[in-house]
Amino acid sequence: MVDNAIPRHWPKASYDPKYDPIVDAGPGHNRDHAPTYWIGTAGTPPEDDGPVSGDFDADVVVIGSGYTGLSTAIHLAKDHGIQAVVLEANTVAWGCSTRNGGQAQISSGRLKRSQWIQRWGVDVAKGMHAEVTEAFELFNDLIAQDDIDCDPQPGGHYYIAHRDKVMPGLKSESALLNETFGYGSRIMSREELHESHVRDQEAVGAMWEPDGTCIHAGKLAFGYVNMARRLGAKIHTASPVTGWTTQNGVHHLRTPGGTVRAKKVALATAGYTPPGLNEKTKHRLMPILSNSLVTRPLTEAELAECGIQTKSPLTDTRTLRHYYRLLPDNRMQIGSRSALTGRDAENDKHLAMLKKGLARKFPALEDINLDYSWWGWVDVSHDMMPRIFQPNPDEQIYYAMGYGGNGVMYSAQAGRRMAQLVAGDKSDKAFSLPIFTSALPSHGLLTPFRRVGQRFAYVWYYLKDEII
Repeated sequence: MVDNAIPRHWPKASYDPKYDPIVDAGPGHNRDHAPTYWIGTAGTPPEDDGPVSGDFDADVVVIGSGYTGLSTAIHLAKDHGIQAVVLEANTVAWGCSTRNGGQAQISSGRLKRSQWIQRWGVDVAKGMHAEVTEAFELFNDLIAQDDIDCDPQPGGHYYIAHRDKVMPGLKSESALLNETFGYGSRIMSREELHESHVRDQEAVGAMWEPDGTCIHAGKLAFGYVNMARRLGAKIHTASPVTGWTTQNGVHHLRTPGGTVRAKKVALATAGYTPPGLNEKTKHRLMPILSNSLVTRPLTEAELAECGIQTKSPLTDTRTLRHYYRLLPDNRMQIGSRSALTGRDAENDKHLAMLKKGLARKFPALEDINLDYSWWGWVDVSHDMMPRIFQPNPDEQIYYAMGYGGNGVMYSAQAGRRMAQLVAGDKSDKAFSLPIFTSALPSHGLLTPFRRVGQRFAYVWYYLKDEII
């Protein structure tokens, strides 16, 4: 119920290319989208409910209108009959959800199945595999709905070995997937990959996984908006949370247009989480910049030279990995790591590095003109795995984040799981898995030095990926 509702209109703020979630107080107020391919080709953004106008009460507030926040709102309405209020600081799906590579893979976080076993044992690893398998089924179901037209391109995921030395590990991982998890991956030789799939000149072989789908990231986000609003959720843009107090168990979320009083709050801000938003998420992520480019449409001769016969997700085996794909309009998209800080994000050397990466794979594209270039923050957790969690059972605060660059698919399931937590439904056996039973870890006393560590880590990763 709105008290003294006054229509609000906030002027659109320009996109800030130097925004940095570690040093900036917040993501801004009604900022425009980053100039991504997805925003440039998604069409007119869907209607939302405008800025908060006055004070009002809500049963559940979701902070963040990206994939996770929207999925949470969708599943709260569809599965639990709860119409949530979504608060977005800027324009809808402003952060990760319109800056990613549009690749849906059967993964969550950055760890491989073998690393799950090392960390938790076989039984828990099998439970995690069942969770991501169910997640992919949910994702496929969502993108098949009438609300969503996101140009899906299924066909599996190609994990491409960029050096001879990584092939033994790739073969071992494939055998583990098949024998321990009953999952039908297979190894391809360089010759088979080049002949029938893609002529990546770095490739010495590949592992193919059956589940992998490319989507249009902007159209997916806009489709989620339409679905959430159809189900009764309210999505208030230009409404950053600038203050948060809790009185008698009720959360008072202050925005420029008024205060929203919420019984429960679900945080879905990922790599754009302000350090001052809430103590439960403060410094619990290491935001990492990822850079992307999209070329002009390739000619028939270039397509033939590159031998691209698939539009499915392609990822190489670098620690500082490249993710790349052929778009439906025959443009090539590729992304990888970028600057350490927002202040350095516009430095031309990062784009030059990405262009060199593209040229190593496809020499015919070395001097190709670009139509789009952008960067965005990835929500990497300190132990490389996400969390969907209620930090304090006595407080109605929840969060879902930490996907480490693998959130396009799993964010749908994470939103569903967070909706279950908010609704008090923990009957699913999946809630015994570690990503639901522990908080995002903190670096503690090392927190101020994280970027120093990141700088040294990048040097080591480069040496390991390219030289040693």
